[in-house]
Amino acid sequence: MTDVDLVVCDLAGTTIEDTGHVAAAFTAALEACGVAVTREQLVRVRGASKRDAIRALLPAGPNLDRDADQAYRDFCAGLSERFRREGISPVPGATDAFDWLRARGVRVALNTGFDRDITRIILETLGWSAGVVDTVVCGDDVPLGRPAPFMIFRAMERPVVVDVHRVATVGDTALDLQAGHHAGVRWNIGVLSGAHGRATLEAAPHTHLLPSVASLPDVWRESDVG
Repeated sequence: MTDVDLVVCDLAGTTIEDTGHVAAAFTAALEACGVAVTREQLVRVRGASKRDAIRALLPAGPNLDRDADQAYRDFCAGLSERFRREGISPVPGATDAFDWLRARGVRVALNTGFDRDITRIILETLGWSAGVVDTVVCGDDVPLGRPAPFMIFRAMERPVVVDVHRVATVGDTALDLQAGHHAGVRWNIGVLSGAHGRATLEAAPHTHLLPSVASLPDVWRESDVG
């Protein structure tokens, strides 16, 4: 594979199955602050930094900072407990796709709106802590989450990839695709395995829409690369 150096994949809904744990923990944390969240509000913030999403949904006021910090702590604790109790599963074919790319010299990164502690729990539960991907970027590693492109840029720093035209991004939400667009990547790939359906992803900037991350090799097979 001669013209792609790095593939940056989202986590929840893209490479791990979206079983409702995130939405349930998010809803419970906001309800503890007296805020009822609708399904439409949840869908709109999927893919965003979880801390930023919580803050955006809380009412403005003198206690906003305090309430946002508490709600975020509650979200993290609740999500960690759900993962430990009910488990986590990769999207079928995800690790095979990673292996296919890495065997051809392509680096694979994960990026996520989760903080480092939750991400560590996810990776340890999956057995992905070492040897599966090349680097992992979390929401608390950058000053601003999606749709800003900073997680993609941070992922490029770690294997030292300097050309965004040699980078692919993969995600299941409109914010993932917007971040890829803002980064200027050559391949901005949406997958239909997670939060947003075809109509939403088609309306966002993209180069490909795939059933899931398992179909990633087809992108380069079809372009006769490698």
